[in-house]
Amino acid sequence: MALLPLAEALENMLSRLPAPTMIEYLPLNECANRVLAEDISSPINVPNFDNSAMDGYAVRIADLEQNLTLKVAGKAFAGNPFSGELQAGECVRIMTGALVPKGVDAIVMQEETALNADGSVTFNNIPKLGSNIRRIGEDIQQGALVLKKGSLLNVASLPLLASLGIASVPVFAKLKVAVLSTGDELTSVGEPLSEGKIYDTNRFAVRLMLEKLNCEILDYGILPDDEALFEQTFIEAQEKADVVITSGGVSVGEADFTKTVLEKLGEIGFWKIAMKPGKPFAFGKLENAWFFGLPGNPVSALVTFYQLVQPALAKLSGLSADKIANLTQNLTACSAEKLKKAVGRQDFQRGYYYANQQGGLEVRPIGSQGSHIFSAFNESNCFIVLEAERGNVEVGEKVTIQPFNSLLG
Repeated sequence: MALLPLAEALENMLSRLPAPTMIEYLPLNECANRVLAEDISSPINVPNFDNSAMDGYAVRIADLEQNLTLKVAGKAFAGNPFSGELQAGECVRIMTGALVPKGVDAIVMQEETALNADGSVTFNNIPKLGSNIRRIGEDIQQGALVLKKGSLLNVASLPLLASLGIASVPVFAKLKVAVLSTGDELTSVGEPLSEGKIYDTNRFAVRLMLEKLNCEILDYGILPDDEALFEQTFIEAQEKADVVITSGGVSVGEADFTKTVLEKLGEIGFWKIAMKPGKPFAFGKLENAWFFGLPGNPVSALVTFYQLVQPALAKLSGLSADKIANLTQNLTACSAEKLKKAVGRQDFQRGYYYANQQGGLEVRPIGSQGSHIFSAFNESNCFIVLEAERGNVEVGEKVTIQPFNSLLG
């Protein structure tokens, strides 16, 4: 079977995955990193009254055209407006954010005035009409769309909703994701290692990424190389979860039987990707859940999760298409070192990019690029993305880089 190009695999997968339908209403303080389930329009104008943009004096231009010195009729503070009626030849001392008194058509900042001994104020010049007045609805008009369905609620959007007096919003239900690792060679982190064993780094890393993606995690631990137990766990997991993610068991070894079980309990969407690292990646559908099979090698597992599972979970969580497209962004940089690359598969090498003295972007590879060498991620800040048809890269050649987003940041 021919290897599937990554772009084609991603398009295939996202076209099959449905948008969520389960909605719940939550108070704003419980909505961080949740996905908005409906468009939100503003119930009020922002600001909801004309207010001063400066500390200074509220004036009528017609009065200043008669005399640049005016009497002070009173004061206006934010939350404590001027309650009197402004007479001819008068002004009001006003603070930033205070309600603009009736009839006032400009605010003059205090630095452009002089306070006289008798308490009157002399103005340096006549202001323009509307100077330093924040008009009602200037920021947001009542009824205006402020957030679209599919927006991620975060530190930028939630305070905006709070400023509109919105106390709760509809969000899509959290994804329930079952995770498990397979292999007799695996040992849970924290347990002593016996001969021939390795720590289960992949499940640990997957959990961390799922937590960042605000998923509800169902951890089924490590399964031994037992096909019957594997099948039974699959049945149980897909009854409780929206998504099942495995690590290991998707290559061609004698004990790698994920494909057999998946074909028995559901269907396989695709199995092998033309990417390095990460060729043995599986996508499919169980009766009640979607399935993603990550490779057993730690780097391969992380790269395939980042490039394929991350956008898939975003789609299932209800994130809008434009937000999904912006999960990863590509830049162009010059390679500071020679890069080894064989023609045939799209390559994701770990790298570190930076601005050189001329302000241009350069990138260098970090450590060994083997699919089992995880330590290079610790010093990397990007993927160096090399096209499938490309061979070795010489120093100074242009390459595509993909800065790590918050999932790896």
